[in-house]
Amino acid sequence: MQSYKELIVWQKSVEFVTNLYKITQTFPKFETYGLSNQMQRAAVSIASNIAEGYQRQTRKEYLQFLFTAYGSSSEVETQLIIAKNLRYIDQQKMNELLDNITTIQKMLNALIKKLKSTS
Repeated sequence: MQSYKELIVWQKSVEFVTNLYKITQTFPKFETYGLSNQMQRAAVSIASNIAEGYQRQTRKEYLQFLFTAYGSSSEVETQLIIAKNLRYIDQQKMNELLDNITTIQKMLNALIKKLKSTS
């Protein structure tokens, strides 16, 4: 691959964060610097860490950034549950977002396993 932009997991992560931004814009105004900001930052972190890790010089560094991206995906997952409990997100949208984050996590796991097995 020539670029991290060719990675499907990166593409799905960018799509996820774009959708998440649209959804958090509907949150109450008082959440602007609270939950919505935390969710946005964690979601951006997923795609950003995939990209940054890809550009690193060693496989070990790349793996570390992928682990960080995975951690950020779990952070977003937790924050989605909180948003649902606060009734900021309806069940249908929640299920869609959780399905998306689960897909991203599975893809990250597969990429991590592949990189570990070739080292």
